[in-house]
Amino acid sequence: MLSRLQGPRAVTPLGWTVAAAAVAALAAGYGLGWAELVVVGWAATVLTLVALAHLLGRSAHDVRLSVPVSRVVAGERVPGQVDVRNPTGRRLAAVTVQVPVGAGLVEFPIRSLAAGAEVGDVFVVPAVRRGIIPIGPVHTVRADPVGLVRHETVLAQRIDLFVHPRTIAIPSMSQGFVRDLEGAPTRDLTASDVAFHALREYQPGDDRRSIHWKSTAKTGRFMVRQYEQTRRSHLLVALSLAPADFADDDEFELAVSVAGSLGIRAIRDARTLSILVSSGSLTVITPTRLLDDLSRIDLAAGAADLHALARQAASSMNGLSVAFLVCGSATPLAVLRAAAAAFPVGVEAVAVLCEPGAQPGFRRAGGLSVLTIGYLDDLQHSLARGVAA
Repeated sequence: MLSRLQGPRAVTPLGWTVAAAAVAALAAGYGLGWAELVVVGWAATVLTLVALAHLLGRSAHDVRLSVPVSRVVAGERVPGQVDVRNPTGRRLAAVTVQVPVGAGLVEFPIRSLAAGAEVGDVFVVPAVRRGIIPIGPVHTVRADPVGLVRHETVLAQRIDLFVHPRTIAIPSMSQGFVRDLEGAPTRDLTASDVAFHALREYQPGDDRRSIHWKSTAKTGRFMVRQYEQTRRSHLLVALSLAPADFADDDEFELAVSVAGSLGIRAIRDARTLSILVSSGSLTVITPTRLLDDLSRIDLAAGAADLHALARQAASSMNGLSVAFLVCGSATPLAVLRAAAAAFPVGVEAVAVLCEPGAQPGFRRAGGLSVLTIGYLDDLQHSLARGVAA
């Protein structure tokens, strides 16, 4: 059984008005000797007392709130259900059940229930935009027919509905920026890898398993193998939350969908992934955890722009191979170039410019690749064009 929090027994503004009118009418009627005012005053007093009688006792209804899923994609509609039961051995008075849904309120009038009776009703939650929609806690309201007093009982139950951004499946071959870098040898030397570099004389602390015995036999000195360290793709997705980087909310929502699509592909490919937004790093353990975090973010005044995010990533993340800079059409090209220049040499910087309705395009601006997309479905085609270029 759900716990109940008894709300205040509240007198409505109309109730206070009627009570004040009763006092004033009785005082004036007896003071001036007007029988009519005395009758009005006593009538208002009786009405107030009858209304207060509705507040006696405690609400004993069992109310259960249920939603079939806790996560949906933006644009879907989710049904919810409220079940009200009378667990007592007596008839319960009629109540109104109120369910807060986001900024709205759903109300269900529940008739008087006999002992053991149960009724239910269904409502629909329109998950129009990405975000988190709080559903509940449920209120049961008892009020007199005139509306002079009301008594609320709050059930300690609340459901958070995560509305995920829309994403698309990007084929692994479309991630050519990452694929082309995977396994490429670097100039860094290591004692264990794939790309052989040279032999050198053994030094204290070297792994004995790296000893090359044939060369040791020829030279008479212990010789060990050296390898060129191959590149392990570390994918960065940087998403600005600065309002100045986006012309409107639609551009930002498209950018969030792009970041989610890139991140999910990298997680499923088991690549090293970091997603950085102005408020910090997001969880990239599973696609669901990532989408939950993307449901929480929003534009924020004073948030760090892409240039600041790039500097932060370059100073705190090692081994970056590809950096996707996701922004809107309001981001100047100079800012994108400055952001790309903040990364070390060898990091492929790709700016994804989100402009709803625009023609998809690809261009090079110095060492920066700029992809323009007008719809989310343009993402994989623009990535393929970038790889071909």
